Amino acid sequence: MDKMRRKVVGAAGASVMAASLPSQVFAQSAPIKIGMSMPQTGGLGGGGQAALVAIRLWVDDVNAKGGLLGRKVEFIAYDDQSNPANTPGIYAKLLDVDKVDLLIAPYATVPTAPIMPLVKQRGKLLMGNFSFQVNADVKHDMWFNNAPWNDARSWGGGFIDAAFSAGGRTIAIVAGDHEFGQNLADGVRELIPSLKLKKVYDQNYPPTTKDFSTIIRAVRATRPDIVFAVSYPPESVGIVNAVHEIGLGDQVVAFGGGMVGLGFTPIMINLGSKLNGILNFNTYVPGVSAPGIENFFRRYTERAKAQKVDELGFYLPPFNYAIGQMLEQAINATKSIDDRRLADYFRKNTMQTIVGPIRFDAGGERANPRVVTAQFRGVKDKDQEQFRSPDRQIIVRPIADKTGELIHPYERAKKS
Repeated sequence: MDKMRRKVVGAAGASVMAASLPSQVFAQSAPIKIGMSMPQTGGLGGGGQAALVAIRLWVDDVNAKGGLLGRKVEFIAYDDQSNPANTPGIYAKLLDVDKVDLLIAPYATVPTAPIMPLVKQRGKLLMGNFSFQVNADVKHDMWFNNAPWNDARSWGGGFIDAAFSAGGRTIAIVAGDHEFGQNLADGVRELIPSLKLKKVYDQNYPPTTKDFSTIIRAVRATRPDIVFAVSYPPESVGIVNAVHEIGLGDQVVAFGGGMVGLGFTPIMINLGSKLNGILNFNTYVPGVSAPGIENFFRRYTERAKAQKVDELGFYLPPFNYAIGQMLEQAINATKSIDDRRLADYFRKNTMQTIVGPIRFDAGGERANPRVVTAQFRGVKDKDQEQFRSPDRQIIVRPIADKTGELIHPYERAKKS
């Protein structure tokens, strides 16, 4: 634990805006403590750092309005270093040493899965943070995930539907051998029979894989129409680089699907024109409408730039700000920070956030999923600002958000 960096908003960040308030506003009662771990280093660190900017922005906003229930919000975050082995100890410390009132899950499936039994045993509300299916077996009744997806159909269904509509009939699956990779890949495997697709390749790879050339050569040899890849950020970069080195074949109509990291600014800048033609999920791209989203990004960018983290912040930040908004609404409505009362409120009400209305199903996942499937086009090398244009990621699914048609085959789309 000594190696984990603790960042507490209160003495510095959150109190900056609250300082203009009379000191007696928060003087009569203890702060409401909200705690989490967040990957700030390691493979998921880029996303985690950006997400923290957004959460701290909400903390500042709510404290500037007088806090929650007249109490100041104190935010505690530890770096889990993108290592799932660290998260159970961090959450035990948050509960037993820091005595936090409310918990937010770490970003991503793999770091979250190990804490689910602990949180359920302690009877604590847990606000999920872009996990996928971590509650399917644990069935904790106080879990509520901020992610815009529900099951594999809501995540990968847009990609598969667009590829099928473009004439794809055979599919290759490449997936990381970790909980996220297998949860999503298994879901896509279950979709294949209903769509009458023929699976010609299905390979898991160790999450420590650096060189994907052997795998991509094997994929190419099977001549699939559709290549669905499930990967965390470092793996996503390796897969894209290998595809550009080796190629997939002229017959491929769509490549991408579940590659996490292609929405992170540093990775988009690094890959540049290699992104062109890739059809991938996303959570937000310019052109998606939501109340207050432009104002959020304006303020987020100012802070992110000062802290030298992801200045665009499309992937995680708005959804992390939404976690705060949901907690704020539930606490104000129930006049309580009791875990059970808050959970009951989340189950029965639609939450209004900057990413749109959020409703939860019985398992705490999104009852109204909204995952964007977009194709990269016209991307140039080493140009961050280009990604603020809706012309760089064309939405092909969902139909309600559609901004253009899929260009295919993939080899043609690469030149778009």
